[in-house]
Amino acid sequence: MTSSWFSRMDELMEEYPGKYLAIVDDEIVSSGGDEFEAYKEAKKKHPDKEVSLVYVPTEEETVTLL
Repeated sequence: MTSSWFSRMDELMEEYPGKYLAIVDDEIVSSGGDEFEAYKEAKKKHPDKEVSLVYVPTEEETVTLL
């Protein structure tokens, strides 16, 4: 997984807030409310590939106290 996912975090937060994304070959192949759900679905689709997981925080989770 490349740093391109981090540069797209604002876009991902709008589409997948609070979700886990399963990524295969730098593409989102599934998402879910927990990491096991996302991973299981990705492995069904791509059983021989390596799956990376990314959690997309909600806007509230990204609030930083100064």
